[in-house]
Amino acid sequence: MNKIKMTTPLVEMDGDEMTRVLWKMIKEELLLPYIDLKTEYYDLGLENRNATDDSVTVESAKATLKHKVAVKCATITPNGARMKEYNLKEMWKSPNGTIRAILDGTVFRSPILVKGIVPYVKNWTKPITIARHAYGDVYKNAEIKISGPGRAELVFTAKDGTQTRELIHEFNGTGILQGIHNTEDSIRSFAKSCFAYAIDTKQDLWFSTKDTISKKYDHTFKDIFQEIYENEYQAKFEALGITYFYTLIDDAVARVIRSEGGFIWACKNYDGDVMSDMVATAYGDLSMMTSVLVSPEGAYEYEAAHGTVQRHYYKHLKGEETSTNSIATIFAWTGALRKRGELDGNGELEAFAEKLEKACIKTVEDGKMTKSLSLISTCEHPVILNSLEFIRAIRETLEGLLESA
Repeated sequence: MNKIKMTTPLVEMDGDEMTRVLWKMIKEELLLPYIDLKTEYYDLGLENRNATDDSVTVESAKATLKHKVAVKCATITPNGARMKEYNLKEMWKSPNGTIRAILDGTVFRSPILVKGIVPYVKNWTKPITIARHAYGDVYKNAEIKISGPGRAELVFTAKDGTQTRELIHEFNGTGILQGIHNTEDSIRSFAKSCFAYAIDTKQDLWFSTKDTISKKYDHTFKDIFQEIYENEYQAKFEALGITYFYTLIDDAVARVIRSEGGFIWACKNYDGDVMSDMVATAYGDLSMMTSVLVSPEGAYEYEAAHGTVQRHYYKHLKGEETSTNSIATIFAWTGALRKRGELDGNGELEAFAEKLEKACIKTVEDGKMTKSLSLISTCEHPVILNSLEFIRAIRETLEGLLESA
């Protein structure tokens, strides 16, 4: 067959450990035989980030703003042990955090549904997408340990020197303090990304905070979402027959558990962190969870929701066989290829992305899978494949779909 042509490159961000190994397999087995692949390549492996003083991460994010579509491999966020293992100059920041900040983006995570992998919440028959605000709250906090009695106050000093004060607590003994913040600009970007993604995917949008308790902090989120919806998006939502719905976070949890799924659930930063793991686990496996970072200006960066699969990588280095599920990483590529095709008017590329996703799902539903999937599948006699065998089984299924088309 003739390879599918591309006119505009994807930004390709390579990564670390076992996912880097899978990345190469996916390209060689599932992409390069079928696509005249055009990418602007950036090596975000920890060694190269260290060698470039992490400038490569900044460059890749700027390239994403330019080309509008990126695909990213999982990367290491170093801790003390990694500092020693990789002989790092310093403890470099999370690449995802750096990219999110430059794109001013919102993270959307959604499960990949496969027959035979039954959610723990049995009525969840459609995917629930978590939209997580990726700025502020406890992730940008300031903390103090209180050594004894005293007064704690929240103080804001304006540029003209005037001060606003709010009593936090009169301590009679030891304790702890935490200060968090957010900005209206960031909240507006979050809201616009959520509304735009709902329109893009034609799904209802839910948003939840605890504004009854947090009457200024959380209420500001609620007010900004409502204002932007009414002024910019309500008519578009109504034209598509989708809805925007606000409720308290505790009510939202109850509604989500009772629902069938099929909507976007927008959460503040910490809520989204917790709820995305809850949703992923309830659907079966974090390795079957996609993630896309969307900027308010319409730049998209696709990746798997899981990490670098460190344990399998160490086995791989010893020459031992691994059985690593590559589906979420494959779906990162298909998401980026589909969006690239959509933006460029390249129907062939969009159709290929759809077929590759169908091939992944059909392969598992036909009983061919990795070890981790076999542990949560209802398939009675699964064929357990190693990492490369699984990718080649997907290729065989893909060939059949392409021939039948």
